[in-house]
Amino acid sequence: MSSFEQTLKSDIDLVNEALDKYLQVTDSDYGKVIEAMRYSVMNAGKRIRPVLTMEFCRLNGGNKKGALACACAVEMIHCSSLIHDDLPCMDDDDLRRGKPSCHKAFDEATALLAGDALILKACEVIALSDTKKSVATKAIGILSSLAGTEGMIGGQVIDLASEGKKIDADTLSKMHSLKTSALIRSACCMGAVCADADEENVKNASEYGEYLGLAFQVIDDILDVVGDEKQLGKPIGSDEQNDKTTYVSLFGLESAHKKAEQYTNKALSILDKYEGSEFLKELTKTLLKRNK
Repeated sequence: MSSFEQTLKSDIDLVNEALDKYLQVTDSDYGKVIEAMRYSVMNAGKRIRPVLTMEFCRLNGGNKKGALACACAVEMIHCSSLIHDDLPCMDDDDLRRGKPSCHKAFDEATALLAGDALILKACEVIALSDTKKSVATKAIGILSSLAGTEGMIGGQVIDLASEGKKIDADTLSKMHSLKTSALIRSACCMGAVCADADEENVKNASEYGEYLGLAFQVIDDILDVVGDEKQLGKPIGSDEQNDKTTYVSLFGLESAHKKAEQYTNKALSILDKYEGSEFLKELTKTLLKRNK
């Protein structure tokens, strides 16, 4: 196992252990909703966002374990968005990560409540952690803002309004900057904040997250066309079926690949400003080559 693989595994193990503790079923009267939360959060996943939180803390001179609460919180928000995205009123997807979506494994009402509960749990986890209160306040503000109407939720609104319509490149870029990049930006920024980074370094974290998120979305669009359903854990071709404008439908596969490379290179150029960024550089390059 390479040094990169060892670090990645170590980070993911830390996150999984902490998430398991945060999501213990303690009361049978409402245990079903916690089981649904656990089902969605502990159901594999790449854990990219929490890893970014911890590694940006380390990159800015902090102890990455000190960013663990924020790392778990951003993963909870991410998983809540997946639960809600899969609902019949949204994307109406029956599979997630190779298993039935939360509303299929349980029911729609429980899935809705589980998604809502994860959002609240994320704020609780940060607020009640050992994180310095001034840092916790900043982190909750960052996460709430970039997951809300000015970020992820705003992007989802644009996405739903764009179904069945041909949208231009600027609208597509704005949609994915909000829907995908915003939460990745929050992960990076919270990590920097946990290390008491100054404004310039928090800005660097935000810009890196923006570019990485856009590259991530372009690859998602490509995989929806040429990916392997078994590896992805969900059906491919859903974008075309739902008549969605994507980077592939707008620019073609070859140009989409070039766009992903351009965004990745911009993200890497920000990491060039830091010593000890080798792990994050390798992670950035790996995400460009991912097949799931």
